[in-house]
Amino acid sequence: MNTRTKSSWLVSTLLVGVLTLSGCAAGATAATPTNTSSSISTAALADTTSAVATTTAGTITDTTAAAEAFLVMLSSEQRETVLHAYDDETKSTSWSNFPVTFVERAGLNLTDLTEEQQTAALAVLRGLLSEEGYATVVGIIGGDQYLVANGSAQDSLGQYYIAFFGDPSETGAWGVQFGGHHLGGNATLDGAADTITFAPTHLGVQPAVFTDDSGEEVAPLSGMYETAFAFYDSLSTEQQAALYQGEEVQTMQCEPGSTCTYPTGTGLSGADLTDEQKQLLLEVIANWVGLSDEQTTATALAGIEATLDETYVNWSGATVYDMTTGEGIHFQISGPDVYIEFANQELSADVDGAVTSGRGHVHTIHRDPANDYAGSVTQQEATGGGGGQRGGAGAPPADGGAAVVPGS
Repeated sequence: MNTRTKSSWLVSTLLVGVLTLSGCAAGATAATPTNTSSSISTAALADTTSAVATTTAGTITDTTAAAEAFLVMLSSEQRETVLHAYDDETKSTSWSNFPVTFVERAGLNLTDLTEEQQTAALAVLRGLLSEEGYATVVGIIGGDQYLVANGSAQDSLGQYYIAFFGDPSETGAWGVQFGGHHLGGNATLDGAADTITFAPTHLGVQPAVFTDDSGEEVAPLSGMYETAFAFYDSLSTEQQAALYQGEEVQTMQCEPGSTCTYPTGTGLSGADLTDEQKQLLLEVIANWVGLSDEQTTATALAGIEATLDETYVNWSGATVYDMTTGEGIHFQISGPDVYIEFANQELSADVDGAVTSGRGHVHTIHRDPANDYAGSVTQQEATGGGGGQRGGAGAPPADGGAAVVPGS
């Protein structure tokens, strides 16, 4: 999968181009917010400061230390903005696939931070994520920035926020929320229980494949396609018939920012898979639950594997892996311990030289039916119209603006 094949050059190359975001006046300390003409040190952005942790405890330690270092660099007003109570319901209403102008995100906007503060904020993500997971996040941000620079998309696509729920701690429970338009991550770290949960998580991209400033081709979510089609191609004709729901691409039932009833029982049962097919399905799931260290990933996958016989998979749309076509795809994985949806979007902003419709605009969602937000809050509808359907069509935002958003 692509999160296991990204290399460190992608992180350093993309971050220099995409995280020198346009600035606005902010209540930072004596320094000035970043602007589009400034640059962030390649070494500072690519440097992980230490070896990436391989254990849950190590990741909690590294992420806590990075968060505490970030907080020290902030003004009292900024700290008040970034810190929320652990059980604040804002945690569940401030993530969405809508642009930030429609659904207000929690925490600090990276565009309002100085270069040093941006670097410190990104160090929190470097502590939390594996090298490959971090590169995936950076690639998603790069796609949004590409869309802003080359298409008709809104500038709000380039805005990303970071928030903490609870005080960073190696021994207690606290959360990190990071995201913007095509990205919404909720991670809960609990040192006492030695656990990290990543749910809910929204990963999306547009365009699915783009060329960065160095001329390299970037495909942040290609691993999702590759592992999903490897699973599909492993199935017998009878299994594919049980899995397949038709040529018309289904609409996401649990879009980002919305509540969910976790539909299940439709499609192919995990109990009807061979051991090899079950492992291929777990590789698909790992694109979402495998963003952090090896132990955290292994623990999450083991829990899902234990109830895989009660998990169902269904599929609609294209059945051949061919990124040159515009045919859409939707698949759903629904069970007691995992819920994943993958969907192409129908509405897209036009971008010369890049495929942005059909296969080129992806929204996904990962949730844990038994443990979203590590049980700290209950999901409520996001402000400004909820998560929206494919292409961004949903209820009108609170300000009365259009709900159908090109590039959403």
